[in-house]
Amino acid sequence: MAARPISDSESPDQSVDVTWASPDVVAEIVRWLSHLGAERRYSPKTLDAYARDVRQFLEFLAGHLGGRPCLADLARLETRDVRAFLAARRAAGARGRSLMRSLAGLRSFAKFLERDRQVAIAALRTVQAPKIARTLPKPLSVGAAKRIADTDLRAGEARAPWILARDAAVLALLYGSGLRISEALGLNRKDVPAPGRGDTIVVTGKGNKTRMVPVLVQVLEHVADYVALCPYQLDADGPLFVGARGGPLSPRIIQLAMVGLRGALGLPDTATPHALRHSFATHLLARGGDLRSIQELLGHASLSTTQVYTGVDAEHLLEVYRNAHPRA
Repeated sequence: MAARPISDSESPDQSVDVTWASPDVVAEIVRWLSHLGAERRYSPKTLDAYARDVRQFLEFLAGHLGGRPCLADLARLETRDVRAFLAARRAAGARGRSLMRSLAGLRSFAKFLERDRQVAIAALRTVQAPKIARTLPKPLSVGAAKRIADTDLRAGEARAPWILARDAAVLALLYGSGLRISEALGLNRKDVPAPGRGDTIVVTGKGNKTRMVPVLVQVLEHVADYVALCPYQLDADGPLFVGARGGPLSPRIIQLAMVGLRGALGLPDTATPHALRHSFATHLLARGGDLRSIQELLGHASLSTTQVYTGVDAEHLLEVYRNAHPRA
């Protein structure tokens, strides 16, 4: 008999459909995800990814071992079993970054079992994570980034003026303050001051960590234009940015708006909303900003994450050298 799905009532943070494991493993997955959500404050998207990683692993083991794995089966796994799983995922089209994330999710579950149930899955510790090529962020040019909030670029679209103003305000925040799209859409009405009444905002980033970031008056003016045109009541404690029907605004809407702007500005497919955050950091660095300050502005937990932008700037310098030097 297949293991029953984990219900929402059992796991307040996640609904996980696990049909490839014994009940003892299913119960531990419920406890693990609850721990990650309640105590570690992982985002719903991260919990979704971790749950999916474990489900794929258990599904593979069910076929690999000839039956639904229990906790004792997990403890008896060998390195070759984990390598076989990674090989199967790669054969299915998974790339190095996806495999690395899958292994991270599985190791998180293994650590939880080892700590709370004294079930050690040594094989997951002995497998080396796949190497991935480190790709540099692809920022927009300064000129393109400045024009990204120009509503005239979308004048031909059959969209209400307030929606065009809303999208412009969100994109202006991404580039002007270096926000993640989730951080911008997570702002409440009271979080953003009117022009002339403040020059900072407090945003909630990954892990529910808050940080204060500066906001340009031009950005505040874009927000004020949107608020003035918005046909819905924007309560102080409610979301600042709303959808066409007044509900929460989906990130997908902003991504689609960026697709239209790419065509208007002749930008490549790499020009996404998140590329505006990359552009914010790269342009600050190019103008003399120091890494520590940029780290704080971006909300990076580690300086090594921010250091990737030094590679972007170096790449630009090499391109200038190759194009301009007479002997290049």
